[in-house]
Amino acid sequence: MAHETSDTGKMSVLRTPRFWIAPVLLVSVVMSLLAALYMGGMLNPPKHLNHFPIALVNQDEGDTLPNSDPPQQQNFGNQIAAGLLEGVDPNKIELRQIGIAQAQSALDNGEIYGAIVIPSDFTKRTFILAQASVIPGDVERPVITIYTNPRAGTISANLVQNIGEMAMDKANQSMGEQLTTQVTQQLQATAPDLQLSGASRLVLDDPIDVRIVAHNPLPDGTGFGLAAFYYALLIVLAGFTGATIASTLIDGMLGFTPTEVGPLYLHNEAVPISRFNTLLIKWAVMVLLAMIVSGLYLWISSALGLPITDPLALWEYGAFAIAAVGITAMSVMAAFGNLGLLINLMVFVVLALPSSGGTIPLEAAPRLYSWLGEFEPMHQIYIGVRAIMFFGASGDAGLIHAVWMTLAGLLIGLVFGAVITRFYDRKGLHRRHRAQTQPDPDVDRAGA
Repeated sequence: MAHETSDTGKMSVLRTPRFWIAPVLLVSVVMSLLAALYMGGMLNPPKHLNHFPIALVNQDEGDTLPNSDPPQQQNFGNQIAAGLLEGVDPNKIELRQIGIAQAQSALDNGEIYGAIVIPSDFTKRTFILAQASVIPGDVERPVITIYTNPRAGTISANLVQNIGEMAMDKANQSMGEQLTTQVTQQLQATAPDLQLSGASRLVLDDPIDVRIVAHNPLPDGTGFGLAAFYYALLIVLAGFTGATIASTLIDGMLGFTPTEVGPLYLHNEAVPISRFNTLLIKWAVMVLLAMIVSGLYLWISSALGLPITDPLALWEYGAFAIAAVGITAMSVMAAFGNLGLLINLMVFVVLALPSSGGTIPLEAAPRLYSWLGEFEPMHQIYIGVRAIMFFGASGDAGLIHAVWMTLAGLLIGLVFGAVITRFYDRKGLHRRHRAQTQPDPDVDRAGA
């Protein structure tokens, strides 16, 4: 009778509002946060531009204005550069006035997302175009080249193209009005009977030939640059999910948690081992897993057609990053128990993906994402993987930064896990079943 009463009391938890509200509320909050972060970060990148780096290279040497007395020096490149600088919001678009060699180096290292290049003969070709509008002959329009950097991201390349084309539309309009006025005035002064033809006006109204060129285009098999993002995501998932699976299996085999396989319910007797030593075992398993999984990722990706120029560097950094994420995740679970799963989910998935910069560049995302990207593991890993895949494993392309940040995360995980588990052990907070530490009151009442 006592047991029936006890079972009835234990089943009463099903009738409490908290039993039903807690899981529904928690899942709803987490999923709402996911929706807000993911959708809020990708719907309107131009709206969130924040110091988006583009190089402005003005090589124009200028030229003497034809038929001017005394000779007048003119430089249309300077005018266009000044108009571009004046026409953009410096808080949104960071136009860096640098030389062509610096721009190429910055593009090669992923420091900038694009470059607007005005060639050395721009003014000279513009004067030739103006003269050709009234003198028969073949002529080419002066060229301005907008270089995109597809290795720094597909969306960033599209943003550079849109920004450049909008800026050039304004420059074309302003310069067209100026050229039309100059040619018309010269005609009136030298040949009042001549009129500017309609075809000539059309040419002068749109004098600049704007060309979009991809700097160092990506090879086939890279998913238009998204391969680095997805590879980084795989690394994070290997660390986070791998740590969760390995930790659960080890706890089950050590008898700390039950193991269910279909209808089978197994609960081994708990092994007398400290929390710290248990964590050491999990860390060792994670290191072994990291090396194996990183090798599997490399082999599978290569078999599917991903061009990998430095497989050793990718395997080494992949194993290092998987171990760092997994060890830190295990330390969090050792410290907080089941709550650690939710913490890991928030740190390594919910907040990590939108702040990675792998799809939307952080300079085109809300400020929150840029702040998260300073320390979120996913961003650091993405920068490292991108440097290895697309920038020749160059340290200046972010690999050195990624390695140091990954090392910092690993050290935090090691120190945090060791300190917390040793503290629990010293306080006598051992992992044991309730039956092993205190008598069951129901059994006592039944015996009485």
